[in-house]
Amino acid sequence: MHEAYVYGGLRTPFGKVGGALAGQRPDDLAALVMSSLVDRAPGLEMSEAGEAVGEVIFGNANGAGEENRNVARMSWLLAEGPVTVPATTVNRLCGSSLDAAITGARQVVLAETDLVLVGGVESMSRAPWVLPKTDRPYPLKNMELVNSSLGWRLINDRMPKEWTVSLGEATEQLREKHGITRERQDEFAAESHQRAAEAWEQGRYDDLVVSVPEVELAPDETIRQGTTTEKLSGLRTVFRRGNGTVTAGNASPMNDGASAAWIGSERAAAILGAAPQARIAGWAAAANEPQYFGEAPVEAANRALAKAGITWKDIGAVELNEAFAAQSLACLDAWGFGAEHDPAIVNAWGGAIAIGHPLGASGTRILATLARRLQETGARWGVATLCIGVGQGLAVVLENTN
Repeated sequence: MHEAYVYGGLRTPFGKVGGALAGQRPDDLAALVMSSLVDRAPGLEMSEAGEAVGEVIFGNANGAGEENRNVARMSWLLAEGPVTVPATTVNRLCGSSLDAAITGARQVVLAETDLVLVGGVESMSRAPWVLPKTDRPYPLKNMELVNSSLGWRLINDRMPKEWTVSLGEATEQLREKHGITRERQDEFAAESHQRAAEAWEQGRYDDLVVSVPEVELAPDETIRQGTTTEKLSGLRTVFRRGNGTVTAGNASPMNDGASAAWIGSERAAAILGAAPQARIAGWAAAANEPQYFGEAPVEAANRALAKAGITWKDIGAVELNEAFAAQSLACLDAWGFGAEHDPAIVNAWGGAIAIGHPLGASGTRILATLARRLQETGARWGVATLCIGVGQGLAVVLENTN
């Protein structure tokens, strides 16, 4: 059994739906972060990757459009990677690329390989409209196109209705369950934008982001510098009228982007010509009722910490993917942040409400950001975690190798 390490990662800037990256195919975005990751490895050339890289594992939540036919394999070939390197695509919706990283870590731990390239990609702009096949030939009734960008589609009639509410309505139910106010949500969202804008200004993302050729995009397109709680409080609710609290301002936007990271054994340091940033000390998945998907990271992170042999008191940095402010606050309250633990260590460089959430790419974004934060702050332990539609959560615990 080997130890598995994160050797660093990178991503594209995240564009808003219909924005700067809408003209970029998802397989091209994925190819870009793959080739860029290889180029940035001092000891590795793409021509040598056939023997050095055991596998390419990428996450994608849609799979219905230009990222079909195993986008990991297609993108690796577009990146001009050696054809002898196998590749696979995994789908755990919002957790897809973190799942890819966990899958890669398992291969390393089991000594199947010393180096895996993991990541994820999503173009919510280019997700297709889909038309189901008819039950019989020559139907006389009209057929309805379905938008495959986000959420439930083509639902099985046997699925309980309480499970298949929209993500926003599910979040409204979650905040009612935990008594989370609109004011807290807007405060949390404003801070996400402020932290992200400050991190970009301070150069925190300079080495974590690769520019997309012929696209002027920096910082991430959905960051709103100068956003305040007062401004956000004036936005109308989206999913409920009257007693609703979830708005476009306190929820993550729809985005396009790609991310990637190296997962390897100790021997991978010689292959890449670089030292590892963090040891993967534990990981876990958890599941609950689909409508309460937002709180699933609570149990996932608790399990991952237990596997690493530590507690929340040991943690110095947290990357929690912000699907919604209410969902994030429910998790933080359950873990004791604000009461027992310092909330300043959570998403110190901004979160998905500001940066964006291109579904399949978010997992390795938070993983690579966490590893870099541990290096810069000197904190020993960190957690990367996110909620996943249909009631799941994933978490990874990292230990700073320094």
